[in-house]
Amino acid sequence: MVYEHVPVMAREVGQFLNAGPHRRFLDGTLGGAGHSEQILLDSSPDGQVLGLDWDDEALVEARRRLARFQDRVTLRQSSFSAAREILSEIGWHSVHGAILDLGASSHQLRSEERGFSLRSQARLDMRMDRRQALDAYQIVNSFPAAELEKILRTFGEERQARRIAWRIAEARRNKPVETAAELAQLIERVKGSRALGHHPATQSFQALRIAVNQELRHLELFLADGYELLEPNGRMVIISFHSLEDRLVKTAFRKWSRDCLCPPRAPTCHCGWNRKVRLLTRKPIVPSASEIESNPRARSAKLRAVERI
Repeated sequence: MVYEHVPVMAREVGQFLNAGPHRRFLDGTLGGAGHSEQILLDSSPDGQVLGLDWDDEALVEARRRLARFQDRVTLRQSSFSAAREILSEIGWHSVHGAILDLGASSHQLRSEERGFSLRSQARLDMRMDRRQALDAYQIVNSFPAAELEKILRTFGEERQARRIAWRIAEARRNKPVETAAELAQLIERVKGSRALGHHPATQSFQALRIAVNQELRHLELFLADGYELLEPNGRMVIISFHSLEDRLVKTAFRKWSRDCLCPPRAPTCHCGWNRKVRLLTRKPIVPSASEIESNPRARSAKLRAVERI
């Protein structure tokens, strides 16, 4: 299968990162390397990029796409939550810019064998890093119904989480739920026909993908002290695709931009905190209508950016 990936809000990312020569950049969600390619072009002749992705197929495509940049590119198979350790490994202590484009890539969602697609006849998988043991098949077929309900409700904001979880538990007593298409049909029978312009299983599939890959946990780890990766005046851009991700990013960026973390009515400051960044986006930037028309995946994207003080 040809690797397809169109970077979301590439123009806006370029404007906020303001890439230039003699600088180092982190692309923590490399994917098809669309953002990295533009950063390398903008930082010619000697800007450098460290690209991270836990998907081996993405790394193969990125190496092909970025081959002409030779030693200006370093790639590693890893989650962005390990960025600090990998920066240290390659002798970088900080970067002048960082980009995270969260969620699954277009390629992953379209790839039949990866089990992300609602129509996939392959085994339920949904692993971004295929080296890990846990996949969606194990969650769907072995987790208690109460745990399934929690996953669907928490990560998918699925209002019918209980009904879906118990229907899955009932179905797997007879035989395992083998494929993504089989699971999607089961959920459709619970919720009824399509509504609101998307398949009734969309939220449940999102929830399972997040659970399999621990996506929010990796984001929380990165946001705990991600500002420390940046040089003074270095910039960070994060694109999220659903409310759970955006809420974490918004909360972290606001915390980083505060002068004090003490309760509002505290008579004196005793927290020891000081402002780490300047907010570049008071409200999230969203894609233009023309971009959404040409790349429907972009419709739910929200971009937030900060600059290190």
